[in-house]
Amino acid sequence: MKPGKIINDDNIIRRLLINARTIAVVGLSPKPERDSNMVARYLKDHGYRIIPVRPAQKEILGEKAYSSLDDIDESMDIVNVFRNPAQIMPHAHEALRVKPKLFWMQVGIENQKAAELLTKAGIDVVMNKCIMVEHDCLCR
Repeated sequence: MKPGKIINDDNIIRRLLINARTIAVVGLSPKPERDSNMVARYLKDHGYRIIPVRPAQKEILGEKAYSSLDDIDESMDIVNVFRNPAQIMPHAHEALRVKPKLFWMQVGIENQKAAELLTKAGIDVVMNKCIMVEHDCLCR
């Protein structure tokens, strides 16, 4: 197995975003004013299939919501995480089981231990970047 990388290069991020189709959004809020909701809405409006991951929610943005990544029965290209850095490890372990191509931690979220675990398992990682901002800058 080829190890993953921590990605900071704009050209690689652009390629990953262009080739992705399905994005699981962990911590997606049902509240329209929250950043996670705005970002997921933007991604959906730009052609991505969004899979909300939020316990206690049945549906967000017109999509069935799941309690965890483990409950999703389809493949996903990107796991985009809106959680406190201290809460990342359980999601990293879930990602090891569902095997996305990319594990994306939003602006303000960095977890080196999770990044090391994921890259050793062949999953690329982006930290401390907004997927919406990156898409808007690199893919339009």
